Amino acid sequence: MRIENPVAFSFILQDDLYLLNNDKIVKPVAEIPAPVPEPVLQAPVHQIETPALNFNYLGKYKKQCLILVFYPGLEAMPAPYLTALENTLKRLGFELDDVAILNLANYKETVFEQLATYFKPQKLLILGSHALPKGLVAPAVNQQALVNYARTLFTFSFDEMMDNNDMKKVFWEQMKQW
Repeated sequence: MRIENPVAFSFILQDDLYLLNNDKIVKPVAEIPAPVPEPVLQAPVHQIETPALNFNYLGKYKKQCLILVFYPGLEAMPAPYLTALENTLKRLGFELDDVAILNLANYKETVFEQLATYFKPQKLLILGSHALPKGLVAPAVNQQALVNYARTLFTFSFDEMMDNNDMKKVFWEQMKQW
């Protein structure tokens, strides 16, 4: 069988063909018809936009210190607890503008990786087991730890500490090193 048009080979033979130099017939370029490209059908591309993370927190986060709390129904934390936390921070040389107090009760589906990416904290204070974000293995209680390059303290919540002087003492001793 003799085939004049080389494109016809692809319809007759499904495998790749290789011609030896002796079998090649060289025709001038003008005589070879240009192959007609077949239209390529593509499915429409749908881009899924992920909403940008935006957290509403108390403070201005000037010193990259993130404080995680858990108080349902509140913007940040109860006023007496906030006053106690502010007094603790002042004794350490921090102002409210130096930190970000984030109430995780308002962001229940947030995972730790999202917080770490958004805030990039140098210091992290987790007040209570309910304030522990998803995806973070609980560090030892009241022991400094390094988590994602952030000096981290996982300690009691103010609910637990307010009426317990022993817990307050342990918290203060750890905060002095934070």
